[in-house]
Amino acid sequence: MAEPTPRRNEPRLRPAPLLFEPAAAAADPEHFFDLESIDDPRALLERATELTLAFRAAADRAVEFQAVAAAQLADPRRFDRLSAADIAERAEWTEDYAKKMVEFGRDLLRGAEGSAHANPADPV
Repeated sequence: MAEPTPRRNEPRLRPAPLLFEPAAAAADPEHFFDLESIDDPRALLERATELTLAFRAAADRAVEFQAVAAAQLADPRRFDRLSAADIAERAEWTEDYAKKMVEFGRDLLRGAEGSAHANPADPV
């Protein structure tokens, strides 16, 4: 289960940087952030854990941006607002999930702390 995403007033942990790989290395299916070249299992575990945390943090952050965008697109003050069904279609979500993301995004935009609306992408 993923760690809860820190809110705006809490400091964010800085995960290991995701290093971009040269196209030739990325084309090799056995090559993944140079992990295959690490022989020491302790070092391999450490670097793989760093990457796991970095990917989780990136995914959590991306979900927050999705939610904010969904909330902005559904804002009733916009003349070009989208319905939850339209947002769901664009993001390849279900309509129920789109509604949850809109609410989550509204909470983020309000800076709600301790909101009843948890990140819809987090497992229950």
